[in-house]
Amino acid sequence: MAETRHEWPDSRMLLVSMLVLFQEAVLAVVVGVLYEQTQESPNTVGNQGLGLVLALPFLVVLGPAVIGATALFLVLPAVSLSHRLGRRFGGRETWWWAPPVAAGFASLLLAVAVLADRMEPLTAAKAWLPAAVVLVVPALLARLQRQGLLRSVALWGTAVVVATGILGGIALSTGLIEEYRPPQVTRAVLVGTWSDGRGGTLTFTADGRVTASGIAHRLGSGDLGEAVECTGQGMWTLDAGTDTWTQKIDVTVPDCSYEPWNVGGTESRITLYQYVGDPDSWNLYEVNKAPTSP
Repeated sequence: MAETRHEWPDSRMLLVSMLVLFQEAVLAVVVGVLYEQTQESPNTVGNQGLGLVLALPFLVVLGPAVIGATALFLVLPAVSLSHRLGRRFGGRETWWWAPPVAAGFASLLLAVAVLADRMEPLTAAKAWLPAAVVLVVPALLARLQRQGLLRSVALWGTAVVVATGILGGIALSTGLIEEYRPPQVTRAVLVGTWSDGRGGTLTFTADGRVTASGIAHRLGSGDLGEAVECTGQGMWTLDAGTDTWTQKIDVTVPDCSYEPWNVGGTESRITLYQYVGDPDSWNLYEVNKAPTSP
């Protein structure tokens, strides 16, 4: 494929860069939503696509500005510099200058973030490879001189995003990728003392009685320090629900306002939790089973 000499800025290069960056952003959201389903998380039954839904307004409203700035001030300068280096040291434009130059721009951006105290050095080191890939791909594609390039990028990029979502969904539904689910609990598992790590405990007995000691209730704000502590005795019941996501532990103690406790954690580390304030914030008040004495 013959290449021609590009001038910068180039409107075609800008459009291709912005389109690729947008597709990368959507792909990142899709992969993030799929990955989220494999990780221990609060009760998200029915919210599997919530991350994608919440990200769409940003991609539509603020995305073009961020993507445009990234293309204009990072991708296009990387393409221009790679062209100049190719002509300077090789006598012609070559594609292999684009990856190291774009990766160098990613390094510079992360270094500035670290120096400005916007990012920890370790976090920046972990973010380098993804950031480099984000810039290298549009830099490689933007430099191409091909009829119908924008249409091809739109078609194939969309196909990659859609295929990733479909294949990821199939992998989760078939068990090829294990989806996170809370552990199944029984009455026998719940019997014992559960601690919030702040001195508060819930003690369940096999006959359905419960003793609360310093357990917070009235969790209406995000500041658990202001929650009212409750001490007393009452009753508890286990509602197995329709699956592990919907199982609940109902605790009734006089003068204490407890919502049903949800089940989280893993088989080896079960937690009971309630939401603090808005459930969408995933701010949790948790109790964990205290180890039994030998």
